Amino acid sequence: MKAGFLALGLAVLSACAPVGQAQRLDASGVATAPIAAFRPGTPRPLPASRPNAEMVRDFLELGFAMESGRTIERFSRFDGPVRVVTRGPAPVQALADLDRLIARLRSEAGIDIARDAQSAEGENTITVEFMQRRQMQAVVPSAACFVVPNVSTWSEFVANRRSPTIDWTQVVTRTRAAVFVPTDTTPQEIRDCLHEEIGQALGPLNDLFRLTDSVFNDDNFQTTLTGFDMLLLRVWYAPELQPGMTRDQVTARLPTLFNRLNPAGRQHAGRNAGITPRAWQQAIEQALASSGGVAERRAGAARALSLARAQNWTDTRLALSLMLSARLAPRDDGEAALSALLTSAEIYRNTPGGEVHAAHIDMHLAVQALASGQSDMVLDLTARAMPIAERSENAAFLASLGFIRAEALGFQGRTAEAERLRLDSLPAARYGFGSDDAARARLDEIARIGSAAQRLAQL
Repeated sequence: MKAGFLALGLAVLSACAPVGQAQRLDASGVATAPIAAFRPGTPRPLPASRPNAEMVRDFLELGFAMESGRTIERFSRFDGPVRVVTRGPAPVQALADLDRLIARLRSEAGIDIARDAQSAEGENTITVEFMQRRQMQAVVPSAACFVVPNVSTWSEFVANRRSPTIDWTQVVTRTRAAVFVPTDTTPQEIRDCLHEEIGQALGPLNDLFRLTDSVFNDDNFQTTLTGFDMLLLRVWYAPELQPGMTRDQVTARLPTLFNRLNPAGRQHAGRNAGITPRAWQQAIEQALASSGGVAERRAGAARALSLARAQNWTDTRLALSLMLSARLAPRDDGEAALSALLTSAEIYRNTPGGEVHAAHIDMHLAVQALASGQSDMVLDLTARAMPIAERSENAAFLASLGFIRAEALGFQGRTAEAERLRLDSLPAARYGFGSDDAARARLDEIARIGSAAQRLAQL
């Protein structure tokens, strides 16, 4: 999990959030007086906004299949109150983020879940074990974080990693699950891991690229559990469903459940996305893979776009294919890449949950506008994207937008506003990028784009 692609023309922005004291940076990036740490306000997740009939199909696809494509024969969940315990050296901010998540699960999903201060282990327990990434990846090299059933500790997982004991397809009533999270990463990435892996420990085990409004989607644009996710979990733990039910039994109950719990979704049947070929998913995974070289990733994006067009898709699968193709396009294909980005943004903007994806495209376009000295366009694009970044609690995204906007303000001679915005964006940058040095690197990267544009304007 957790890769994402928030490139300021280059890098990826997928992180998580801390709470410590941040430091001010002056215009040159030099630390000065302390500044308040990044603290998101009251959660305001984007609500579930698709027709219930469509979400029923999503529930079934998420609940009765693994990411690998293996079928899950029986519906599974915890039966009774769930307790969360932690092991290992947990960062202070991670515990605060965990408690915030648990509070949301109680209030938004209606799940009887709480954190036990003591590391007692027993039935109906989710254990979150914090550990060094190198220890984790020595056993599971590709994992950023993950969840396993029927174990409570890392040593127990290692001892059983080739055993059917930890096969999710064999689990009916969930009694124990362990979430493994690295501590040597950004606070935002730790938080994102907590949201996705605890969400999977409680509910769906699949990820679908077409779900723009969910964290159960490996494109990683959504960084915290969304309104759709909380509605799905509320349905998952409704008394009408029981562990061990077949797909047909669950299917029979879902329309009534969704209509009761989400009356706003009693609309038309919605669209039926149909089957997504495995070949397209593999091509997208290749395009997103951070381990692949540019040529390999570009080939994956081209193949995904070709397959999307062959399927005559007009939905977010086409939008994602277009976006990746544009992001990975060679420099001399700039005009075609821009056209692909604009088409992708239009699809996302007209798709429930697509606001976040469209905002990321706005950021990319803002960088291009900044590089060409179009400061008014930068201000328009960032003004549209920043409320979405704030509402989705993506600190790295929010900070980057603030830094970009500050450069545009500076370009217009609004120096005091620009400096104030840089300072105001720093707490989110530290939370999202992990340190003052990383925040400074992002600030400097964007400042270089703005400075180059100003030099060009003076020629």
